[in-house]
Amino acid sequence: MAIKGQTFKHYPESIKTEAIRLHMVEGWSYREITVHLDIHDKGRIKKWMRKYRECGEESFKDKRGGPFRPETEQERVIRQLQLEVDVLKKWLQILNREVPKRDTTSLMN
Repeated sequence: MAIKGQTFKHYPESIKTEAIRLHMVEGWSYREITVHLDIHDKGRIKKWMRKYRECGEESFKDKRGGPFRPETEQERVIRQLQLEVDVLKKWLQILNREVPKRDTTSLMN
């Protein structure tokens, strides 16, 4: 658990893939990789290796902030039209409240 005010070091995808390559292809040890790439925690490389073995290169893609499924053009148009319908309904309610109902019986006499 993070301590209040604690900051974390973020490593870009390129550093992670280079660390994986150095370990798997070149045969470097975790300690050598941490010194070479200036990574503060050798346990971090172990975690990257585990994620790489489980999910491959996709495990390092940054998925923060983006939707899991992009909105299609048809969905966007439907959402826009629904918003317009809601606005028009609200406008109709306001108009019906402001315009007083006429007494139609007085017009007949």
